[in-house]
Amino acid sequence: MPVKSLEDLKKIKEEALAKRQIRNANARARVTVAMGTCGIAAGARDTMKAILDEIEKDAVPGVLVTQTGCIGLCEFEPIVHVQIGDSPQVTYGKVTPERARAIVDEHVVGNKVIQEWVVTR
Repeated sequence: MPVKSLEDLKKIKEEALAKRQIRNANARARVTVAMGTCGIAAGARDTMKAILDEIEKDAVPGVLVTQTGCIGLCEFEPIVHVQIGDSPQVTYGKVTPERARAIVDEHVVGNKVIQEWVVTR
């Protein structure tokens, strides 16, 4: 939709906000990628892209993907948090794009935690 006026831009913004609220309300799973400076340097952008691509490719419903800043575990970057429903949040470390795809398939879709990639504090 081409933007020809300020009203067009406001309409696009309202539609995007409405979609975001619907998506947030229906989220059964939350995936958060740490995107602080150290995370980005370690490849968090590629990790985020792989997660989004896998969710889109498999048309996985009810997954909210967000980003956050540094969480203070720089040696484990890129870091991904996964929370399914009310279950405890799981933190994965050194998440490559390949691992990200596996996390979506096994944990987010299959509800099976991949223990060998979990970071414990």
